[in-house]
Amino acid sequence: MSNLRNIAIIAHVDHGKTTLIDEMLKQSGVFRDNQDVAERFMDSGDLERERGITILAKNTAVRYGDTKINVVDTPGHADFGGEVERVLKMVNGVLLLVDAAEGPMPQTRFVLGKALELGHRVIVVVNKIDRPDARIKEVIDEVLELLLELDATDEQLDSPMIFASARRGIASYSPEIEGTDLSPLFETILQYIPAPTGEDDAPLQMLISSVDYNDYVGRIAIGRIERGAIRKNQDVAVVSYADGGAPVRAKAVNLFQFEGVTRVPVETAAAGDIIALSGIPDITIGDTICDTSKPEPLPFVSISAPTLEMTFSVNDSPFAGREGKFVTSRQIRDRLTRETLKDVSLKITEEENSDAYKVAGRGEMHLSILIETMRREGFEFSVSPPRVLTQEIDGVLHEPIELVIADVPEESAGAVIEKLSSRRGDMLDLTPVGNRTKLRFLVPSRGLFGYRSEFLTDTRGEGILASVFDRYEPFKGAISRRATGSLVSFETGVAVAYGLFAAQDRGQMFIGAGTKVYAGMIVGVSPKSEDITVNVCKKKQLTNTRASGSDDALRLVPHRVLSLEQCLEFIADDELLEVTPQNLRLRKSILDHSLRLRARSKEKAGS
Repeated sequence: MSNLRNIAIIAHVDHGKTTLIDEMLKQSGVFRDNQDVAERFMDSGDLERERGITILAKNTAVRYGDTKINVVDTPGHADFGGEVERVLKMVNGVLLLVDAAEGPMPQTRFVLGKALELGHRVIVVVNKIDRPDARIKEVIDEVLELLLELDATDEQLDSPMIFASARRGIASYSPEIEGTDLSPLFETILQYIPAPTGEDDAPLQMLISSVDYNDYVGRIAIGRIERGAIRKNQDVAVVSYADGGAPVRAKAVNLFQFEGVTRVPVETAAAGDIIALSGIPDITIGDTICDTSKPEPLPFVSISAPTLEMTFSVNDSPFAGREGKFVTSRQIRDRLTRETLKDVSLKITEEENSDAYKVAGRGEMHLSILIETMRREGFEFSVSPPRVLTQEIDGVLHEPIELVIADVPEESAGAVIEKLSSRRGDMLDLTPVGNRTKLRFLVPSRGLFGYRSEFLTDTRGEGILASVFDRYEPFKGAISRRATGSLVSFETGVAVAYGLFAAQDRGQMFIGAGTKVYAGMIVGVSPKSEDITVNVCKKKQLTNTRASGSDDALRLVPHRVLSLEQCLEFIADDELLEVTPQNLRLRKSILDHSLRLRARSKEKAGS
């Protein structure tokens, strides 16, 4: 298999993985010279394009000379680390992209550690060398320190380094020499990354690392053939290493190999090839496709456990069923179950005697992407505030701790240190970098709830905050989630300017005139710590008496529109987020005002 290479591109979010693949595809001749190609071609999903991030790992292939290079584009956000962990089993080496200014970030450490554990060879690509604030020599030292910390072998420590600008499509062997194209990168891949090995005449063995779905052919399994060969319409045995169950006979109806950005039907495939196959209805990630005469399952990579949980439940608000197509508990359960088939880091637990499901994931972003995807598909439901998943170790309660790196302007460092310290964060170090400061903290996961928007305010939008799960530590004690209260609607109706004008003195509004509201719905935020009930539907009583100045136009302060992530950060323990295809509504768990007061007095009496 000397004319084949299998690699994955790993890096922190926004360090240029997808942009680099764009240029690799262009320079390998995948696109016509006059073809109009969208930027970040591999980010094919609507949410990926809107947010500028990669969510799902994707396969492509480029040709350099006589060699085919299978490339896997992976997500950079820590919440989608499960995608990276499982696709690393398909490849023999990785390209580690590091920003020439930011250097290694938390997700870099996480995915590099996984690659080193599997013994993969690493090519370090220092990207964005044309940035005006690039600090290439310091970043090289930081990468070598990171490799030492992660117990890299001597061979991995001696990894080659390439200096590139993915946006311009150039690479070179030295930062002092400006490249003309990506040839140095392609040559280094061919020389340093080993070709896949495997016996073509041995019994078939193929581990499934990814699952796609097509309305016409059903489930499509993607993985690398470890040994043997497979042909179209071959009878195979599907066996799971985790379950240890009996092999299930099936047929590989269609085989596809990756060529550029398309899947090409093939008749046969051999050891080392990354292929997609259809025709096996119940196949899932972690299954092994084997020869029927020798069904031997392969061990699957252990996926890190979830650290965060939310409760998805049927929407029971007064506006339930008006906007969504799928509103029942059965439809929500089926959709969540389908999601676990392709996202192995997601865990679903059904609550007893209720129409609610506990959904555990890797972080707020992980779960918010699922919520946004479901609402765009027409689902209507409600979600609870995020909760951390604790563990009891040796009789002591432990909670997840995150490694947080904050890159902030020098004058903002004090405010960030103060806020993270008040959230039980422990500062590891402080490093001045030019006119900016790099801070490293260990912070409880629950301490970061609701902090990101505060961080942007404190740093005037110039700060960069990144975090990744580090370890479990003994419970750190109480953390105040929110110092503000909510403005709660007192009655059901339509918000009018007169009622909003009276309510806006109590706090900042989340709704404008003409918005339909119901009793118990949150319509704004109060600067005070307790909730305040307001009547935004109140109309002016009209009389035939005129008075000078009383009929002046009401001036409303522009209301604040919250994004999905901001809604999840905002809601308190006694609140819910109502999610529909058209609206996001914040509400109290108990809608009735008198019942809510009664429940609160009972809670105070109990404490």
